[in-house]
Amino acid sequence: MLTREDNQRLTHVGPGTPMGRLLRRYWQPACLSGELPERDGAPLRVRLLCEDLIAFRDSEGAVGLVDAFCPHRRAPLFFGRNEECGIRCVYHGWKFDRHGACVDMPSEPAGKTLQGKVRLPAYPTAERGGVVWAYLGPKELMPPEPDYEWTRAPAKSLYVSKTFEHCNWLQALEGGLDTSHSSFAHNNFNSNKSEPRQRDRSPRIDVERTDYGYYYVSTRDLSEDGKYIRVYQYVMPAQQMRPNNVGWFGGSNEMPRADGHIWVPIDDTHTHVYNWMCAFDEKVQFTPEWIESRETAMGRGSNDLIPGTFVLKRNPSNDYLVDRRMQKTRNFTGIVGVNTQDFALQEGMGPVCDRSREFLGSSDKAVVAMRRLLLEALDANETGATIRGVEANTHRTVRPYDHIVPPGEDWRVIFEKELQAKW
Repeated sequence: MLTREDNQRLTHVGPGTPMGRLLRRYWQPACLSGELPERDGAPLRVRLLCEDLIAFRDSEGAVGLVDAFCPHRRAPLFFGRNEECGIRCVYHGWKFDRHGACVDMPSEPAGKTLQGKVRLPAYPTAERGGVVWAYLGPKELMPPEPDYEWTRAPAKSLYVSKTFEHCNWLQALEGGLDTSHSSFAHNNFNSNKSEPRQRDRSPRIDVERTDYGYYYVSTRDLSEDGKYIRVYQYVMPAQQMRPNNVGWFGGSNEMPRADGHIWVPIDDTHTHVYNWMCAFDEKVQFTPEWIESRETAMGRGSNDLIPGTFVLKRNPSNDYLVDRRMQKTRNFTGIVGVNTQDFALQEGMGPVCDRSREFLGSSDKAVVAMRRLLLEALDANETGATIRGVEANTHRTVRPYDHIVPPGEDWRVIFEKELQAKW
């Protein structure tokens, strides 16, 4: 349970707030690369950490991320002309490059010094793994660009998608770090009775702190078959890496891989979730048909989204189309789609969950550990101390892994090489 004061510190992300300042010390996903498909193409609205911004791919192919409004008269740059390595406001023609410098001011007399004094707020960007990343913090403290294993995987062995969630980023992140809920919220009665997460629905959770956050181990007892061990990675501030080596029924997965999410605050009450899949080696390549089939099973396939958006058709406005008859006979929630089931529970907590009213158990160890790390990081950032997880070299070599470990065997020995990045 958190105090109301700590809950507020963890959930408010605007400029000048403690968490807002902390999150700005890390590179954050700003959009998918595919949202900016062409040079000199249409600008893209981006809202990130309570800031309204515009992204554009310039004539050289680089991405600019700038304030959404022209500094002249605050006209919206969304309607601007993206041309010749800059975004030009259509109100009076003032033009800015991706670094925020004013490069043309045609409405002003030639020779005036005003142009050199005007700047458009702009943030550094980097493209890795099909994602445009942005750094919104102090330039003198900018860390190395993101270098997770999945961002180094070849395109055919990587897939990244994005969804919109109607709630605060922290309760969404907590849902991802909660492993025991999969035995209930994602329980399909007629298909997975022999799946390890149904054979033992009360996993033992162990957390080990690291320089980048922590890894946590979920252990489920399968009796004479041994133990199902699942090692997750939590990379600060808001990324989870989850293994998918063991199939739904406990056998070998046809697509052994790591999956993950990054929860990115749009503002205090809305979140973008970046969902990635990365194959464990080059033998596994994702076909478009397989991707669509899996995304549909997750509830976020192409037909599950409101056209032109990242918003699920099943959402709070229609109670996620919950089917009470299905809930009695087919699955635990009566809701279609793993991702949709998660959203129903996380969004259903309200825009910002009141953690002062909760009662935690032993299955919540990973959630509690994450909150402690973030609170410690808030204090460290306020005092100028070192912040965990900022340096790229602390997380570039890690990956998650899971397998059924025979009786008497030590998972640490079996998993030692498998927990090391290979891309």
